[in-house]
Amino acid sequence: MPKLKTHGGASKRMRVTSRGRVLRGRQLGGHLMVHKRGSRKRSLAQTREIESSDAARINRLLPYR
Repeated sequence: MPKLKTHGGASKRMRVTSRGRVLRGRQLGGHLMVHKRGSRKRSLAQTREIESSDAARINRLLPYR
C-alpha cells in the first residue's frame, strides 16, 4: 500500500501533543489588532483542541500524527 501524503496546510496550522490531541489556533488574531481589547487578544493567542465533529476530517489530513 502506498504512503499517504500529509496535507501541508493542515500540518502548518495544527500541532499534535504527546498524548495525540490535535491543537489549533484561533481565527481573527492576525491583523487589525489595535482596536481589539486586551482580553480578546490574549484569548485569540491561545490554542484550542479541535472539536470532536471535526476529528475525522482532520485525521484524514494528518495521517501520521
